[in-house]
Amino acid sequence: MKEGIHPNYREVCFLDLSNNFKFVTRSCVNTKEMVTMEDGRELPLYKLDTSSESHPFYTGTQKSVDNMGGRVEKFRNRFGKTTAAAKEAAPEAAK
Repeated sequence: MKEGIHPNYREVCFLDLSNNFKFVTRSCVNTKEMVTMEDGRELPLYKLDTSSESHPFYTGTQKSVDNMGGRVEKFRNRFGKTTAAAKEAAPEAAK
């Protein structure tokens, strides 16, 4: 391999800021901070807004769009009675 053209691939500690969950994996991500792990290793630290420990899809707290009803169905439920009444009133007004 050529020297100086490949990224620095090393172990990095990722920290989920929403619940302070840490996990270590190998990555090329650039970091400015370091963290000391429980086993004494000092690793680069990369902060995340969300991870699999806090994301609603992985935690099972995500709501399904199918169960919530679609936009058209919500519109018809909300305004269906007024449009049906308007349709009935229209033929009477034409007479």
